[in-house]
Amino acid sequence: MQVWPGEAYPLGATYDGAGTNFGVFTETADRVELCLLHDDGSETAVELRESDAFVRHAYVPGIMPGQRYGFRVHGAYAPERGQRCNSAKLLLDPYAKAISGSIRWGEEVYGYHFDAPDKRNDLDSAPHTMTSVVVNPYFDWGDDRRPRRGYHETVIYEAHVKGLTMRHPGLPEELRGTYAALAHPVIIEHLVELGVTTLELMPVHQFVNDHRLVDMGLNNYWGYNTIGFFAPHNAYASWGDRGQQVLEFKSAVRALHEAGIEVILDVVYNHTAEGNHLGPTLSFRGIDNPSYYRLTDDPRYYMDTTGTGNSLLMRSPHVLQLIMDSLRYWVTEMHVDGFRFDLAATLARQFHEVDRLSSFFDLVQQDPVVSQVKLIAEPWDVGEGGYQVGNFPPLWTEWNGKYRDTVRDMWRGEQRALAEFASRLTGSSDLYQDDGRRPLASINFVTCHDGFTLHDLVSYNQKRNKANGEDNRDGESHNRSWNCGAEGETDDPEVLKLRARQMRNFVATLMLSQGVPMISHGDEFARTQRGNNNAYCQDNELAWVNWLDPEAEEDTPDSELLAFTRAMVWLRKDHPVFRRRRFFHGRPVEGTHDELSDIAWFTPEGKEMTQRDWDSAPASALSVFLNGNAISEPGIRGERITDDSFLLMFNASPKSLDFVVPVNHGRQWQVVVDTARSDGVPPETGPKVQAGDRLTLVDRSLTVLQRPV
Repeated sequence: MQVWPGEAYPLGATYDGAGTNFGVFTETADRVELCLLHDDGSETAVELRESDAFVRHAYVPGIMPGQRYGFRVHGAYAPERGQRCNSAKLLLDPYAKAISGSIRWGEEVYGYHFDAPDKRNDLDSAPHTMTSVVVNPYFDWGDDRRPRRGYHETVIYEAHVKGLTMRHPGLPEELRGTYAALAHPVIIEHLVELGVTTLELMPVHQFVNDHRLVDMGLNNYWGYNTIGFFAPHNAYASWGDRGQQVLEFKSAVRALHEAGIEVILDVVYNHTAEGNHLGPTLSFRGIDNPSYYRLTDDPRYYMDTTGTGNSLLMRSPHVLQLIMDSLRYWVTEMHVDGFRFDLAATLARQFHEVDRLSSFFDLVQQDPVVSQVKLIAEPWDVGEGGYQVGNFPPLWTEWNGKYRDTVRDMWRGEQRALAEFASRLTGSSDLYQDDGRRPLASINFVTCHDGFTLHDLVSYNQKRNKANGEDNRDGESHNRSWNCGAEGETDDPEVLKLRARQMRNFVATLMLSQGVPMISHGDEFARTQRGNNNAYCQDNELAWVNWLDPEAEEDTPDSELLAFTRAMVWLRKDHPVFRRRRFFHGRPVEGTHDELSDIAWFTPEGKEMTQRDWDSAPASALSVFLNGNAISEPGIRGERITDDSFLLMFNASPKSLDFVVPVNHGRQWQVVVDTARSDGVPPETGPKVQAGDRLTLVDRSLTVLQRPV
């Protein structure tokens, strides 16, 4: 076999049509072997003798796509110094573009013996671990173009590749649970009809099913356990894992783009699947443990701000290079449109504290590729000072956990100040305005993958997580949920009626709020996890979306919720007053020739709110006027934007209330939303109301009036 010196960059395995260049960074290794794996179980070892800036590299002619490989790193095994090299462990390439197989758990994949944790384990891991794969980088993208949806027109749909598609009756069985299913017309048609612009996929980076979960007969379903930051998860491929997963993922992105739908990835750059000091040796740990991981003062142990056993070392230039190379790869080669960063506060921990000006954010800000796509932070982690909602740099948007909490409290009747609800409804200026950001920095959500589904939010006061094997100790205990009078499943028609109304209230509030709305998959037709609010390990029908039966009668509560959700999404899309790009001024807007303020707040009696009204502890009802003739931001060509005006009436109290239509903000209105109705949306010929009229809103309901421009 010929072996040429090759190049130190790019890292990983790079096929050029005639052979493959291999490069791997390690500062601690004495020697590195490239192991080419054969289907008969044998391997050919090639020592990487060339080294530039701690990158060992070689070019091997004739190595083609589909070739499996790994590294064996020779060096010190001295955990007391943070060094964990062990040549008996076949290691994944940190830059592998595809990964084949899965782990067969046993002592072989660990660097120590179970009965002697301080003793090095020299059992060969090769027959028990996953392997890296050389991929073909060439793909016919055709005329693929990114949809480039502005945040003001974005509606995000958070989904799990397998969970979304596993039970869809219109999908061929061989495609269910795969990337190919995402590209199928039945899935795309549903997203388009719903009005979704952006599909946010839960982790598709190659991840690992934890040893503990496998022993319990469970799986890491959610996938927040990454081991390959460049590789699409191989179990979601329908036709092979020797690079086919790359082609299938690209095909799905291309199909979604053709439908005008963006693809955002939920990415986990805060930790890896290797866990704490008792975790397996799969890749980074054996290649260069102290360069990749944040170690404690005693280097045998790992600092953990993620709750998973380890945290990546965000002040290491090699870790930062890995992350930035990964992000650029997914944008340039895989054509994704943005990222949602899991536990993003950990990425800001350059030393110990969360540092808004850490190196990672500097790199993103100046990167000509990554800075141009959607960047969404989950702005917290489990470390000290980790809750950072509202504190990310101006380029970033954030999952607004305060929006979720406030809206949940409002509709369950918690005595929360109305002023906070008003701020959340209008884009959370208290969180984002002071650093130059706008309402669109707020990713608004009521539910997401983590926690109750929308159905369960109105059906359970207590979580039911015993199926997870932790005696119901896992998952959030304070969910701000309310079961509407009966815990769990019930036949009580009054309880069911109230639950349906509450779900409509949440959907309507989300779509009427300034910011960017996010829907969790299946909530549009009331999917349930039967009270499990932490289904991370439930790779089964409990967590998979149970689609509506197309043969069932049309007017079921779930089908009515789906129709209502579609109507609310399209109401938002049709009216720019609900998706403003600037914060409200609270006064008339210059140049509009309209004496009315761009926004006004009223008591149910139709009187403008006073400070006393805002401070009223039991307050749970108000109206808000949105002036479509006072939108301050211009259109894309500098034109003035005008819209209909709307009056939103919220009654979150436990009793019916009369609301007076304000007398000075429009003579005639039409009711366009009424969550007290089972369909939620009156027909176009529905009731007209006049200024000064009284409308009775039943308990816990929302009504929207529209006045043409």
